[in-house]
Amino acid sequence: MLLRPGGVGQTARVSAVAWIAAVSLAAWLWLLLCQGFFWRTDVRLPVRREPREWPSVCVVVPARDEAAVLPASLPSLLAQDYPGRAEVFLVDDGSSDGTGDLARDLALRHGGLALTVDSPGEPPAGWTGKLWAVRHGIGLARAREPEYLLLTDADIAHAPGSLRELVAAAGTGGFDVVSLMARLRVESRWERLVVPAFVYFFAQLYPFRRIARRGARTAAAAGGCVLLRAEAADRARIPDSVRHAVIDDVALARAVRGAGGHLWLGLADHVESVRPYPALHDLWRMVSRSAYAQLRHSPLLLAGTVLGLALVYLVPPLALAGGLVVGSTATAVCGALAWLVMAGTYVPMLRYYRQPLWLAPLLPFTAFLYLLMTVDSAVQHYRGRGAAWKGRTYARPDSVPDEG
Repeated sequence: MLLRPGGVGQTARVSAVAWIAAVSLAAWLWLLLCQGFFWRTDVRLPVRREPREWPSVCVVVPARDEAAVLPASLPSLLAQDYPGRAEVFLVDDGSSDGTGDLARDLALRHGGLALTVDSPGEPPAGWTGKLWAVRHGIGLARAREPEYLLLTDADIAHAPGSLRELVAAAGTGGFDVVSLMARLRVESRWERLVVPAFVYFFAQLYPFRRIARRGARTAAAAGGCVLLRAEAADRARIPDSVRHAVIDDVALARAVRGAGGHLWLGLADHVESVRPYPALHDLWRMVSRSAYAQLRHSPLLLAGTVLGLALVYLVPPLALAGGLVVGSTATAVCGALAWLVMAGTYVPMLRYYRQPLWLAPLLPFTAFLYLLMTVDSAVQHYRGRGAAWKGRTYARPDSVPDEG
């Protein structure tokens, strides 16, 4: 039998590509069936019963240069329909735009829950600004001896019954942490393309169903809305034990779980972020400022993440196109099936965000953007500009001297 020159080599290359496509398909089948059904969006606040006596709650809001969003968020906290004792502590973290004065003015105009505005000054070495502000707010709240602390960001708007539902869910389920992934704003073209994928990727890393299991290793929270039992905060030494964490919500959840706490995390129905991300640059900065910190500043983890993203998200469309071009049916079929599973698992998140389903096949492109953001996060870190946010740049945790 005669072979054309280069035929064996070409066949070997096609066979190798087919195997890569098959591995990508296998990865998607594993994600579909074995990763905690991360793609489902029906994890909402669990069954809850209202208590006979409502526990006291202190709401802590760290805020740095938030004057643009505060009028849309703070009044919603002050207007909470909560039957028990509750008050709000807004901690002005060195703002230069009049955030503190605006908060006081909003409280005078809108009334509602009592508001205290204070400032802790600049954070000492080893603390992120947000956690230093949270520490100050919790310290102020301690004088009221609350049973629960609600840690919520300054850009988060709550429906009037939000606090009531959070406390009822925590009491009914015996949870030490009840956290809601706030519905992020999706209005601009780039927000529609990137934001639902951000939540989808987060759920893939931290499947919500696993978090609620007692004794599970998976632990995470969404920093925009975290109801924390005060006793659990004491046991886990929150926030001192996570004072240098850039990704503070996940660090908080791990600390509480490590101290024997019971966690719950799910998607929100009536808790929303009012912060706009109109341009790709704004979303890029949001992701890249903490992506490399998520990888513990490890070049090996970075390389593995890049290869993993490429295998799982980029290979399917490339395999389909390549298989059709070279006439490899196996390659094309594996690529098509993997792409179909990928798009299918993304559909529930698009529906949750009320976005058109034709965005589902574009997930490989969005994943490619996230890959570039992750690499850029590492580049900025080694240039000394990693984890930069609102005028502050934070060192990697292991470069900060520990406290005795």
